[in-house]
Amino acid sequence: MSKAIKETHFNFPGQVGFYKGKVRDVYMFDQELVVVASDRISAFDVVLPRPIPFKGQVLNQIAAGFLKATSDIVPNWVTATPDPSVTIGKRCEPFKVEMVIRGYLAGHAAREYKAGKRTLCGVALPEGLKENDKLPEPIITPTTKASQGHDEDISRADILAKGIVSEADYTVLEKYTRALFQRGQEMAKEKGLILVDTKYEFGKFGDEILLIDEIHTPDSSRYFYADGYEENQKQGLPQKQLSKEFVRQWLISNGFQGKDGQTIPEMTDEIVESISDRYIELFEKITGENFVKAETENIENRIEQAILAHLDR
Repeated sequence: MSKAIKETHFNFPGQVGFYKGKVRDVYMFDQELVVVASDRISAFDVVLPRPIPFKGQVLNQIAAGFLKATSDIVPNWVTATPDPSVTIGKRCEPFKVEMVIRGYLAGHAAREYKAGKRTLCGVALPEGLKENDKLPEPIITPTTKASQGHDEDISRADILAKGIVSEADYTVLEKYTRALFQRGQEMAKEKGLILVDTKYEFGKFGDEILLIDEIHTPDSSRYFYADGYEENQKQGLPQKQLSKEFVRQWLISNGFQGKDGQTIPEMTDEIVESISDRYIELFEKITGENFVKAETENIENRIEQAILAHLDR
């Protein structure tokens, strides 16, 4: 089996900080961030015990492609991708909200609607919707960006009232979010997919608002297959999804949903390899390109040397 990146422990010249997220290892410099997309995988807010070969490369390259494809409408943080699993860019001050946008009643929104709620993050929803129905128009349902625990829904009014984001900046975030989602839906349609919902994160570099983090990846977005969508809705059948939902379903079927007292099921070599294969399949479907596996024999050395070469430029 190919080797995978569980975690990195580099120490670079000029480095001023380090942050380990669920998936990414972030090396901080005065004006730059070096982000290593590890092969860690999380579900139900829990990092699973075994990394998935090529998962980080899949997410990094999908995000890099979409960031480049949307740079004409929204400036972003990226300045270089010196390795298939590494992105380097401007060190921004993140806004403390995530801009979630939904074109369909799916996931969290569908669960809230089923529970009887007809307002989500201050946005009114019409009566008579079924799960996975297309909404009359895309809605923005922001969440707070929690440093610990779960993110929480918040309305535009509360964001402004609490001074989390200024009205002038928030107006720009909304404009960018809608433009990005429209472009994302157009690109998905070309591949026979429907971009159902997604999230965007933004930050400031000086006075400029930039798009940060990843976009339109299967970890941050939900896709349906366009073929069969209408028929499935008519018959009340589940939609075929392109996301990491298959990982959640495997965990659920083995008695794990991240709750206290539950044990993560054993991740055999066969399971790990099957998840890796699915991520590669996701890459090829979303991008329309063949996936080229990076060298993994000396994976950490490969990444370290690529970063050092960039820093030494």
